[in-house]
Amino acid sequence: MSTDVNRSDRAAEHGHLTESTGLERRTLTVPSLVFLIIAASAPLTVLAGGVPSTFAVTGLLGVPLGFLVLGVILALFAVGYGAMSSRITNAGAFYAYVADGLGARQGIGASWLALISYNAMQIGLYGIFGFVLSSFLEARLGLAVPWWAAALAGLVLVGLLGVSRVDLSAKVIAVLVTLEFLVVIVVDVVSLGVAPEGITAQPLMPSEFFTYGIGAVLSFGIAAFMGFESAAIYSEEAKDPARAVPRATFTAVAIISVFYAVSAWALAVGVGPGGIVAASQQYGPDLVFVFLGEHGGVLLADIAQVLFITSLLAALIAFHNAVARYFFSLGRESVLPRWLGAVGRRNHAPVAGSLTQSALAVVLVTVFAIAGQGSELGPLFPVLTLFTWLVNAGAFGLIFLLAITSLAVIGHFRRDPGGQSAWVRWIAPGLSAVGLGAVFLLVLVNFDVLIGAEGPSLLAVVMPAIILGAGLAGLLWGEYLRRRRPEVFAGVGSGRAVEGGGSVAPPAAPGERGAPASSEGAGAREASGASEAAGVAGDAR
Repeated sequence: MSTDVNRSDRAAEHGHLTESTGLERRTLTVPSLVFLIIAASAPLTVLAGGVPSTFAVTGLLGVPLGFLVLGVILALFAVGYGAMSSRITNAGAFYAYVADGLGARQGIGASWLALISYNAMQIGLYGIFGFVLSSFLEARLGLAVPWWAAALAGLVLVGLLGVSRVDLSAKVIAVLVTLEFLVVIVVDVVSLGVAPEGITAQPLMPSEFFTYGIGAVLSFGIAAFMGFESAAIYSEEAKDPARAVPRATFTAVAIISVFYAVSAWALAVGVGPGGIVAASQQYGPDLVFVFLGEHGGVLLADIAQVLFITSLLAALIAFHNAVARYFFSLGRESVLPRWLGAVGRRNHAPVAGSLTQSALAVVLVTVFAIAGQGSELGPLFPVLTLFTWLVNAGAFGLIFLLAITSLAVIGHFRRDPGGQSAWVRWIAPGLSAVGLGAVFLLVLVNFDVLIGAEGPSLLAVVMPAIILGAGLAGLLWGEYLRRRRPEVFAGVGSGRAVEGGGSVAPPAAPGERGAPASSEGAGAREASGASEAAGVAGDAR
């Protein structure tokens, strides 16, 4: 019997939607996954916005070295993460891994933390996207478009791609990311050609990094990597996920860390190590475009500004896709309302999750649009509030998730070594947990700096509390499911659709193993007694 027939047998179809238990299979290649990952990190956005901001706030030249240090920590994380992804194929990624390695309740807590963190990252980007697009339209075309209208226009485009086949989003992103890389390379070449103080390795010297302020450098820098872990989110849609996900993750970490380090170094050399901090404090995110205008011509600066906008659009698409698949995964297993697991009848895109994410974005953009009326912050209101608050809060939550997932990797391989070396099973994950834990604490301590607060700020306490509170609420919800809905709890992290008192295995493409046996019992192992009492343990297993 064909896969499509299996789907139709197990799915209730409603118009263009179906409650199919699977996403589109065998669609994404390793290059496609790499582009989706890098799009989330937004190379041009990091160079134009993140790098000058870090120079300006910290006053340190060691920003380039910070990217390399973070790259090493995340490469350690990718060792165990990649090995685990070859065993567990689930669009929930963090959710499924934590459920398998640490327990079902912890997995549900991780899923809620992931949902609020990814949503915060995605929705926060609309703040700077709307501002940049609005400013560009007014400066170049004389069109006075409010930032929120520009943001909503981008939201519509992102939403349309979100309900389409994932390979369409991947193709659009591939083009945008390629253009981003070309512009950043041009900036690097021009910078090295100008080099008013000569080409020097001073920004790469350890003495410029390992000094007071290192915490702020790492706090700003880690946000540039967020999204690198998203290959596992697309595992159900990847060709040969057991190989594609680890390869894409390692490739992305290597490219991001080295490319950002080289580009930050080149910009410092181009402006001059003696003047990069002052220039960054003067121009902020405009520094790159001012530099290009002076040394590359107005046309090149305009092209770079257009691609800055498309860079943000690519990141919006990437994070939107991640959120939609988390909603889908949790809806499929009935951890959240079942309708969130609905996918397109023809393209098997996570339509319900995509529309839900778009709706949340519309609500928050509208709230900030109303709140910003007459604000003393003026045109920069969406950048200094919606963007700064939510993106930093989201990055904070994702760092915590990475550290927790490192521990989950150790838990998984402790139970089922599977022939893996000690390096994969606990040494690399252990080192990454320590490193990520340290970065997490640094971000927490420097959160007031990250959100631009002058002195102690209540917001610096409230925002992290909201993120961590979501994880705590997830743990409590997991306990509720354990006590009141054991058939759902027993299937947590399994990738199976819970229907009534049992579960239905998702359809697998020929030759695809799907979720392994080790992942199917995350909830069943923890709730075996309750499940047996309800008469569903056999089905859940």
